[in-house]
Amino acid sequence: MRTQLIAGNWKMNKTVSEAYDLAIALASRLGAVHKTEVALCPPFVSLTTVKSAIANTAIKLGAQNMHDQDQGAFTGEVSPLMLAGLADYVILGHSERRQHFGESDAFINHKVRAALKHGLQPILCIGETLEQNERGETEAVLQRQVHEDLAGIDPADATRIVIAYEPIWAIGTGRAATADDAQARCAYARQQLRGLFGGAADAIRIQYGGSVTAANARQILSQPDIDGALVGGASLKAEEFIAIVQSAKGSQ
Repeated sequence: MRTQLIAGNWKMNKTVSEAYDLAIALASRLGAVHKTEVALCPPFVSLTTVKSAIANTAIKLGAQNMHDQDQGAFTGEVSPLMLAGLADYVILGHSERRQHFGESDAFINHKVRAALKHGLQPILCIGETLEQNERGETEAVLQRQVHEDLAGIDPADATRIVIAYEPIWAIGTGRAATADDAQARCAYARQQLRGLFGGAADAIRIQYGGSVTAANARQILSQPDIDGALVGGASLKAEEFIAIVQSAKGSQ
């Protein structure tokens, strides 16, 4: 049985002191949760602070992005070598990185490989725009992203990867996919993973992300091919995020 992963993507929010306070509040309530895996993904400047706040708890730490190179003249970037030993997870291919920073599938593929090389677990985001959805192109988009972002990955490493299906039209809009639609898309993504990795695909966790709240989490997380959630805005509110974690299969 796949352990559900509820990860909070704090995006560009919270000062270092605010991040510490939020992490402490979450650690006090979620620190002993084991049947559901919990990860916090604060901005880079707060990684060490949040790590100290969740020390000696079951909560994992994730970064929001990284470069594919270990070092070099890449001002403002953070390398996998810098994250190794600090973070457990790293979010890659988020639609905001693709849209605002022009990240291509080829570049994301290099990042996934680099993360695995350095012992980091990638949370690879995939998903379609509203226009692609309305044109009936969702499956074609997911197929392309899965195959190009994971090209050349050894099946032995595949189970260390987490896929996050995030329909772009649902991110931060308050308009989540229905549980049935989310399940259908995650099941399709798993089908594509089977084409790449065979039976190992059944052990790969697939999250849903996009306006996940305490109100809709239980229905979404109860679906057979949904193995957790990548939570944005709701992860910035302690009680809301705690309620989402409590909605996970392992907490029911």
